[in-house]
Amino acid sequence: MALYSEKVMDHFRNPRNVGVIEDADGVGEVGNAKCGDIMKMYLKIDDGTITDVKFETFGCGSAIASSSMATELIKGKPVTEAMTLTNKAVAEALDGLPDYKMHCSVLAEEAIQNALEDYYTKNPDQRPQKNEE
Repeated sequence: MALYSEKVMDHFRNPRNVGVIEDADGVGEVGNAKCGDIMKMYLKIDDGTITDVKFETFGCGSAIASSSMATELIKGKPVTEAMTLTNKAVAEALDGLPDYKMHCSVLAEEAIQNALEDYYTKNPDQRPQKNEE
């Protein structure tokens, strides 16, 4: 059996949404000192919807694939939906990751959460109230 799924290999070889959004509404950066992976996510948000998302990842193939898939999963979605994205959903969308690479999907989730938190810090009036979530 192959170590990585075809989807992981595809997103590693042909990552989607790579780059920087210069005037991003939210930016999140995370890193894992143990493995050396670093992810940075950039969000463009318009009227509560993620209209564009880009990433920069320094890391292994699983980290790049997780970043790429995570951007695909939230692009065009309402911010409230992106807030609920889990690392498990990222891994499942990639048709699985080896157990010792699951931390890569966690980094993707955390980078998005940090970018959303950055957006809400800059736009506190946009933060949903507890009863709106």
